[in-house]
Amino acid sequence: MKQMKVEGGHKLSGTITISGAKNSAVALIPASILSDEPVKISNIPNISDIDAINEILNYLGAKVTRSEDYMEIDASQIENKEIPQNISTKLRASYYFMSALLGKYKKVEMYFPGGCSIGARPIDQTLKAFELLGAKVVEEDNKYTITAEKLKGANIYLDMPSVGATVNAMLVAVKSEGITTIDNAAKEPEIVSVATFLNQMGARITGAGTSTIKITGVEHLHGCFTEVIPDRIEAGTYLIAGALIGDQLTIQNMIPAHIEALTNKLSEMGYPLTIKRDSITISAIDNKKPVHIKTLGYPGFATDLQQPITALLTQCDGKSILEETIYENRFKNIPYLNQMGADIVIDGQKIVINGKTPLKGSSVTATDLRAGACMILAALIAEGTTTITAIEHVLRGYENIVEKLKSVGAKIDLEEI
Repeated sequence: MKQMKVEGGHKLSGTITISGAKNSAVALIPASILSDEPVKISNIPNISDIDAINEILNYLGAKVTRSEDYMEIDASQIENKEIPQNISTKLRASYYFMSALLGKYKKVEMYFPGGCSIGARPIDQTLKAFELLGAKVVEEDNKYTITAEKLKGANIYLDMPSVGATVNAMLVAVKSEGITTIDNAAKEPEIVSVATFLNQMGARITGAGTSTIKITGVEHLHGCFTEVIPDRIEAGTYLIAGALIGDQLTIQNMIPAHIEALTNKLSEMGYPLTIKRDSITISAIDNKKPVHIKTLGYPGFATDLQQPITALLTQCDGKSILEETIYENRFKNIPYLNQMGADIVIDGQKIVINGKTPLKGSSVTATDLRAGACMILAALIAEGTTTITAIEHVLRGYENIVEKLKSVGAKIDLEEI
């Protein structure tokens, strides 16, 4: 068990380099097992979610070479066996193995995936896609057995533009006979990343990044090389840190277009931003204007940045309103922010943030990955020292977060407890 201690009030200046995207890497790695030949993936972040994904690969018998930010995966001789609950529940993205194995072998057995407790995260749209493509789904005691005599292309309409369901439908459709169309597909950059990787292996996918994706099935996928895109949520989190207490803090190795919903809100608050091709520079300002934020699928405001930006909204002059439309249980950070001195009221799926309020160091808990990021951001500006327990949630998704923040001036440490 680990906890984090943060001493507030220290300006952040210098440069933070963004790592590969967690949400891209955890989809690309399972997708690699569809290839009949070795594949190579670079810019993989060193986070615990990747360790959990790697554990499943090793369990299935894939040959994996991993060094620094690089992986070579040879899944040509894997054994398609039941993925047990003790490893499937370590992360949400384990269900990408469900679709990759179904596509490759027309059969998969595994338990319901895990992940942060941020509300209901059903996989009904994924299962709907499997069934439309010709699979039979049997669920018993949280275990899924999914089989297909033949996988055949279909027209799939997603009731909501789910990233997970879109990826899962693509992974099965690339090995299905005929043409599959996914309507109301998610448009996130991670979708484009997966589609690009599959096309590099020989798949035939068009429309990724739009609401309609078309896939023509193929029999064989070959080896290739791909690179994980920069993590837009990590970039956004550190940009918010710069907005809170930055002094010419530069976030580099990022794609500014991926976080335009955030930079637009920062501009509304009054921040001048220096945006270049692969970096943004920001400094803290006084007299920040309150804003209204509503989370939406990409290119809207990302739900994964909703909790982090709440720390910044406590420092705006006036009433801000934040509406969460994706997950119904993503306000677990609010009691801890209020404990630190914030004035936030939860109203159903909205929160009202009355600012500006000074924050004081306290003992708080990282209830999930992005809630933990919020607590770190709040701690950076709080008077005194904040202790954050259950910090393992944050280490799932932010590579070298302590080292990166220390390098720009933060007083922050991890401790064993």
